[in-house]
Amino acid sequence: MNEARKQLVAGLKSKLVVSCQAYPGEPMRRADITAAVAQSVVAGGASAVRVQGLADIIAVRQAVEVPIIGLIKAGHDGVYITPSVAHAKACIEAGADIVAVDATLRERGAGETFADAVAAIHDCFPQAAVMADCASLEDAKAAEDAGADLIGTTLAGYTPDSYAYSRPATEGPDLRFIEALCLAVNAPVVVEGRIHSPEDLQRVFEFPIHFACVGTAITHPQRITGWYTKMLP
Repeated sequence: MNEARKQLVAGLKSKLVVSCQAYPGEPMRRADITAAVAQSVVAGGASAVRVQGLADIIAVRQAVEVPIIGLIKAGHDGVYITPSVAHAKACIEAGADIVAVDATLRERGAGETFADAVAAIHDCFPQAAVMADCASLEDAKAAEDAGADLIGTTLAGYTPDSYAYSRPATEGPDLRFIEALCLAVNAPVVVEGRIHSPEDLQRVFEFPIHFACVGTAITHPQRITGWYTKMLP
């Protein structure tokens, strides 16, 4: 592994990463707002941020100095998280240090594979790392074989039942999957998905993971407010 990339990954050991994303149509879906949110979470102790979309990556890069995990969501169905080599390269060119790529074993366009994305990023940007967004142990093992620098639980519980390796969505972090994943791969494991409280964060760090990424519970006021209104008498 390139020395700069090795230091980048090592620097996130036992840290908190915060996902700063808003969905289309939401009031906060503006690059300048995403940048302000990123500044806020970094001030609160986040060691890196996860950001979607080129405009947001560019804006956040100008606002913070911590590493950025960049991605592009192209659509809403099938393989849509940084689905092509071109998308992956664009994230790094926009200012991301790590690019998150869907690493499920589903078919993707242009005849490309996850391994193609890893090879292209490592060849063109040796200092940049690739995070594999996985849904299953099968995805994770294949991603590690392809050279992924980080293995994430991002898509566990989010793939359709038609996917052969789909897992049911859990209420909180998928602890059984996290435990099995840590035993199945040697690459650093990243827990992302349904960490809804500080207690959830404590639970996932009981496993030998590399770092954890929290999004909704910190940066999505619309959803957080909904959690509270559900408790009203």
